[in-house]
Amino acid sequence: MKGVTQLGYMGFEVKHLEAWEKFTTEVLGLGIRERQADGALRLCLDSYKQRFFVSEGPLNDVSVFGWEVADDAALAEVVARLEGVGVRVTAGSAEEAALRSVEKLVKLEDPSGNPLELYFGAERASQPFVSDVVQGGFVAEEQGLGHCVVSARDKEEATRFYAEVLGFRLSDHIRCTFYGFPVDLSFFHANARHHSLAFGGPQKKRIHHFMLEAKHMDEVGLCFDRALKAGVPIMQTLGRHPNDRMFSFYAKTPSGFQFEFGWGGREVDDATWEPTEYNCISEWGHHPPIAFAPKAPPKEGQR
Repeated sequence: MKGVTQLGYMGFEVKHLEAWEKFTTEVLGLGIRERQADGALRLCLDSYKQRFFVSEGPLNDVSVFGWEVADDAALAEVVARLEGVGVRVTAGSAEEAALRSVEKLVKLEDPSGNPLELYFGAERASQPFVSDVVQGGFVAEEQGLGHCVVSARDKEEATRFYAEVLGFRLSDHIRCTFYGFPVDLSFFHANARHHSLAFGGPQKKRIHHFMLEAKHMDEVGLCFDRALKAGVPIMQTLGRHPNDRMFSFYAKTPSGFQFEFGWGGREVDDATWEPTEYNCISEWGHHPPIAFAPKAPPKEGQR
């Protein structure tokens, strides 16, 4: 079955564009490929011309998830499956495709209302991006920009949509309790990356986090230091996951949802892969610092 091959791009509509520019370039180490007349940014991290679109506006959330397919025939096959299950698909205009630097795209929503674009023919830059901040570079290219954990109104409904219609393959599940919160996450791959997509239940925004993967372990520590020095709120400390083996940390973006910065992600071989279930989020680490914050002493008269 032809389907999605990678997480190709993401768009964000943010309240504080200047803060996002500093965050993406100085903390994450992305590059500005283009600054548009209205100040909107096109950001890159590898040979793809652009991977992120950041514009100013009230949404303060993800504005689009861009999923790549192999070619026109694959796009037509996926669109036919979508329309077969009653999903409304709209053809993107030539102007919209040019804005995304792709040959052709279509627009739709997933069952939870998340805005998606399916496309093929992404343009490459004349020279691959080389980050001054993440000097070893990112694991991207044919594995996509990283992964995203999205809001899902109904987990079973989302699973049917992404697996049976868009062609994602199940990697594994994590079911456990994490600091008193129930966790039931499913992870899906579209290429060798352990997962390009994951979801559990509804989130406050369209996304819980997106992940970028560096090629060298020390880059994770260096990004952690940059985040601390920039005053970025750390949400989960350094740690390692049991399923994708990622060594990483989590922190807040200027729009309130999170990002994960990691190294050492596991790869999937569909010929031998067997999905399994894990009973913990992390083998070690990934603790929320707030859980260890000193408790304020009781006020006078409250003892």
